[in-house]
Amino acid sequence: MDTALIWFLVGLGLVLAELAVPGVILVFIGVAAWLVAILDWIGVDSFSVQLWIFGITSIVLVFGARRFVKGWFSGKESSENGDIDEEFVGKIVTVVSAIDAGDFGLVELKGARWKATSEVALEEGSQAVVTARDNITLEVAPRS
Repeated sequence: MDTALIWFLVGLGLVLAELAVPGVILVFIGVAAWLVAILDWIGVDSFSVQLWIFGITSIVLVFGARRFVKGWFSGKESSENGDIDEEFVGKIVTVVSAIDAGDFGLVELKGARWKATSEVALEEGSQAVVTARDNITLEVAPRS
């Protein structure tokens, strides 16, 4: 089998895998494989040179272009007010599983259980207020 075809198929597989794996990384590695396929087709036959070009191009594309095109693939996060944190910060939650100071526990917000952390120990059944959100973990403080 022709090595240019192999590079092309590897690139196609990586670009298609991007549809199933979030992160907008595989598409750039796939594009790098396509670049190597084109170079192989025009005459760059040395496999070690192809690997170097593939590696360098992958790194440059992932770190250089990812931030510019990430929104095209994953969209933009926002709420109606433009800030998704507004949906959580300041809300009152019920502690479902006790939270030791600096440790994790569970709280309930809008009928769903969330992993939560607190600087102060909170007992099960007590109420707290959300002070921040870090991905899917809520930071809470005792309700005053």
